[in-house]
Parts: sequence; C-alpha cells; structure tokens
Amino acid sequence: MIKENLEKIRATLPKSVTLVAVSKTKPVSDLQEAYDAGQRIFGENHALEMRDKHEVLPTDIQWHFIGHLQTNKIKYIIPFVTLIHSIDSANLLEAVNKEAKKHDRVVDCLLQFHIAQEETKFGLDLDEARQLLESDEFKKMDNVRICGVMGMATFTEDMDEVRKEFKHLKEIFDTLKAKYFAGQPQFKEISMGMSDDYPIAVEEGATLVRVGSKIFGARNYNV
Repeated sequence: MIKENLEKIRATLPKSVTLVAVSKTKPVSDLQEAYDAGQRIFGENHALEMRDKHEVLPTDIQWHFIGHLQTNKIKYIIPFVTLIHSIDSANLLEAVNKEAKKHDRVVDCLLQFHIAQEETKFGLDLDEARQLLESDEFKKMDNVRICGVMGMATFTEDMDEVRKEFKHLKEIFDTLKAKYFAGQPQFKEISMGMSDDYPIAVEEGATLVRVGSKIFGARNYNV
C-alpha cells in the first residue's frame, strides 16, 4: 500500500511543496518500498536510527533530521544529512557548525519555532531567533546555512487553532526573510504540516510537509 499512499498524497500537493516521508521507527524494507515508488526524501528523528538506515539504503536518498537533536548525537548524522529541521537553540546551531567544519561541509538548517499551545514542544520564539541571528557567534558560523523555519502545531482536532498556528509560522518566516535574509534565495523553506493537517499547512504556505502515518501506517512505538 505504500506506493498507493504516496501517489494519493502527491496528487494533493502543488509543485511548490516537497513531501518528506517520515520514516522514523519504520523498517528498512518500508523505506525501500517507498524509494522504489520514487520517494527520495526521508525524515528521521533519532540520529543513530538515521545513521543505520543511511548505511544500507541507496546513496541518492536525501536525509532530513526532524526530531529534537541532542548535541552528543550530531556527529552521527553530519557526514550525510541534507537538512536539519529542528535547530531550537543557539548552542545547538553552534554545535552543528563545529561538527560540520570537521567534515568540510556546509549543513542546511531550519530554525524551529514554538508555535503550539503544548509546553512540551521545542522551539525558539521570535526574540530568541533575533538574538541568535544578530549575535557575533552566528556571524562566524561558516559551516551552517539557515534555509527557513519549522514548526509543529498543537495536537488537537480544532483545525482553526492549527490554521492559526501555521499562519503564525508564516508570519515569522516573512519577518525573518525581510530583516535578515532579503535577497538570499536559500531562505525559502517553511516546514509545517503532518499526516492529519498537511492540507491546511499547504494552504498557509508550507514548502515542506512531513507525512508519516498516511504513507507507512501507524507508528511503531515499541521500537
């Protein structure tokens, strides 16, 4: 069913939106099936799991790290990661920059913002982002490239609330673009929307949607 699921989702997405297949906890065989159906971008939220999958799957896969990244796990993904969605502090960005420098890479990153009502979600607020982007430390970071923003909406059936939160993330993106990234074409990504709410995210300006269960089925929580 993975191929059929991918085809259904792709049919709902405009060309301006990229599908990230969220493959966390899923076996390599599921990822291979999605790959065989044409999917090339996969999202993982555990560094070691992502490293292990990267070692055995086709080399042209683009790996997106979408979970909370611990600084002591950065080294496992820096050699190959395509995009880190979840930069939620200046310290984390600095640690990614330091590790990327060892590998002579410039790693693309998104700033994660706290847009949900739940306190358990990670993320910056706009003032923290401004402090980061205006800091002397950031100006010296030559091995990371900020390409946009990411956010996770409240886990709720209230789609009006979800839409409001997505609108807020788009406003943050527009604010940062105007003040810090005007004329920088790489700052273009808005990562928002998951299996249950990605159509709303697309309507509100998402360029990356992170879809897992609608492709692979329910998450396997005992992994």
